[in-house]
Formats: sequence, C-alpha cells, structure tokens
Amino acid sequence: MGSGRSDAPVATDAAKRRRLPGINLRPGSVKQARAESGFSLAQLGKGHVTAPAIYLIETGRTRPSLPTLEHIARRTGKPVEFFLAEPVGAADDASARLIELEALVADGQNQEAIALGTSFLERGTTAFRLGRIRFFLAQACLASSQPERASSLLAEARAHFEAVNDGVMLAECIGAQASLANSTQPKDALELAEKALSVCRALKPVPTPTEARLLGILAGVLVANREWDRAIAAYEEAIEVGGSVFDLRRVARMYSGLGMAYHQAGAVELAARYATRSVALLEVLRDRVSLASSENNLALVLMAKGDFAGARSHLDRSLELCNESDLESGRSHALLSLCELSMKEGKVEQAREGAQQALELAERLEEGANIAEAHVWLGRIADVDGEHESADREFEQAIRGFEALGMRERLLQCHGVYAEILERRGELSKAYGHMKEALQASRPGLLRREHEGERVSSA
Repeated sequence: MGSGRSDAPVATDAAKRRRLPGINLRPGSVKQARAESGFSLAQLGKGHVTAPAIYLIETGRTRPSLPTLEHIARRTGKPVEFFLAEPVGAADDASARLIELEALVADGQNQEAIALGTSFLERGTTAFRLGRIRFFLAQACLASSQPERASSLLAEARAHFEAVNDGVMLAECIGAQASLANSTQPKDALELAEKALSVCRALKPVPTPTEARLLGILAGVLVANREWDRAIAAYEEAIEVGGSVFDLRRVARMYSGLGMAYHQAGAVELAARYATRSVALLEVLRDRVSLASSENNLALVLMAKGDFAGARSHLDRSLELCNESDLESGRSHALLSLCELSMKEGKVEQAREGAQQALELAERLEEGANIAEAHVWLGRIADVDGEHESADREFEQAIRGFEALGMRERLLQCHGVYAEILERRGELSKAYGHMKEALQASRPGLLRREHEGERVSSA
C-alpha cells in the first residue's frame, strides 16, 4: 500500500463511494497511545478498522482519515491534537478558508458558514484547526436555531482548546456555551459565563476584546436571571472595557441589553434611549437576527410607557424579521411579548393564541424559560376567562419549570402572581401558601430559620 494513502475502514456505503483524505500524524503517536491504553491492534480498531490497517497507520505506511483518527482518539482517551503533526505553513489555503469561515459568521451569513464549516469537517484536511472550525460552525448553528448541533460542536471545540492550552479560545468557547444555555438552563449559563470570564482574566495579558465580549455575555445571562442591577453593572463595564475595540454591531447588541436591564429596573426613559439606539444601528448594519431581538426589547419598553400602538408595530417587525431569517429561537420571545401586549389591550383570545403558539415552539426547541413563561400567561388568561382549574394547572407547570431551571427571581414573581389570583378567588389559605413560597424563593432558609426561632422561644 503506497505512502500517503488513507486506511481502509470497515466497509460502509459512504466509504465505498468516496475515500476520505488522510491526516498527517506525529510519528509514533498512535503506537504510543495504544501502548499506554493497553490495547492490541484489533482492540484499538474494534468496530471501525482492521488490525492490519492499524498496523499500517502505526508504521506510517498509510494515513488515517479524520473519522478513523477520531475513533482512535476516543478509544485511547487522547485528544485528537495528541496525534497531529504540526501544520506546514501558516498562510496556506486552509488558513485562508478558516478566515473566510470566521468572516461569514461575523457577517451573519450563517447558512453559508454552515456549508463551509461542514465541508471542512467532511474533508478532514484541516484537522489541526478542528477547534476553531467547530467553534465558528457552532456559532453559525446557534444563530440558525440548531442548538443541539451547536452544543455538540462547542463541547468538542472546548476539549480541543483545553488540550492545546489555548486560553483565549477556551474562554470564548465557554462563553458561547453560556449563551447557548441561557434560554434552557439559566443557572448553568451563569456558572459558565462566570467561568469564561475567570479563564480570560487569568491570562497575561488579559485580552481586552475577549473580556469585553464575555462581560456582555454575562450581562445577558444576568438579564435572563432577572438580576437587573448586576446586569446593568456588567453591561456598563463591558462598554467601558471594550472602548474602541467594539464594532458597531456589538455596540448595538450591548445597547439593546442595557435598555432591557434599565426597563426592568424601572428606568423607562433610559431604557427607551438605549433600545432606540440599538434598533437604529442594527437597521443601518442590516443585522436581521440581532434586529429581531432589539425590536422586541424596544416594544417592551414602549409597552411600559403606554405606547401600545408603537409596541405592536415593533413586535410585528420582530416577527417579520424572524420569518425572513428563519430564526425560530427568537420567535417565541416575540410571541410572548405579543401575548403581553394583547392582554394589556384587552384582546384575550389573541393573547391565548400567541401564548399557545409560543408554548408549542418553545417545547419543540426545548427553551425551558419560555416554556414556563408561556404557562404563566396561559394561567393568567384562564383566570380572566374564569377557568379556575385550567389556571391552576398552568401555574403549577410554570412553577415546576422555574424551579427546575433554578430561576429564583422569576419563581418568586410567579408565586406572587398566582397568590394574587387565588386571593381574588377567595382561596386565602392557598394564596398565603404561595406568598410564603415567594418569600422563601427570595430569601432561602428565612422561613425555616424563623420557624426554628419560634420553637426555641417557646421551649
């Protein structure tokens, strides 16, 4: 078998049609990994390649394809990077195409980025750059409502950056994991965002652009957790740290998040100012994905100011942008906002329709926070219609959802809303129970400590 030829995997239809290119390996790396793992040739190749093929790879008479190399890495417990030869020349075609992939992601051309990144992985000719390829491909998948694929790619990219000790990209990757977790596991998202910032700040010197980006991600997670004061502080620090290194697109996103945090903190005029700036910048930049979110945030601020017509106009625009960009992940947020607006306008049936659509979409995308939020609105709508049993079921599901996600602030608010409904219905004992739960959610252990104090004093 000639030098440079790929190994022969166990026959599959795909392998018969097309032989994948071989990967350049560090001499002796496969044999070393096999010896350290205690595998025979056959055991190492089990289920994927034959023992003779493993022997040819070890002796350098053939090069493995990327899938085969990944199989060897999994079997021996080594990162792929352990086996790779140093790439020849930094300014080769693969480097140029990787720059192209990064540029496509930065410009929001996600479908083109996914096609290019996937072709990289399929060809396997740039194994040394697997971490960055997977990172940028994950970013494109995340923006294209493909969270499961993004999650898998980010996990693999993170393992790569840890293996090669690339601190900057490791921090960026953990930050991306935090963004991904933000809609489904807010508690995990906060831990990841803080971890990413810690990794970044441990570097010498601290990379300012990365620190600023990670502060923005942390602020976004704090908004999702409804920790408004901390979110405002994080956004302001991000803008201060970023200074001139921020591009306009990132500034616009920061303004949107800061506007949302100020809105929830009760500073409506400041919120409107930042939200309007964000929409104006993103319109100029033609960033439809970010603009859909900013339009939604501006609508919420206008709602708080009593401008229902303006809010509806911006929500309609947000939904239109979601449709144009095939952005499913942002659509449930806009539908819930539209539900809130319809309730304020007294359009109960329209609100029910929006909440139901949001619930179905959030369940399909496994957006835990939006699932719970939709149940809250369906419970409130059922209460308005006098459907008490249905309202009870919806609030019970909402409470379970917020508890599972560890969203303490939102859980508190949910208990409070439900308690008010129960009080109006005359179910005072049950209402009092939820008021106690709300207090417990806001100050864990308080009621238990008070109860213990009562027992001591009565002893």
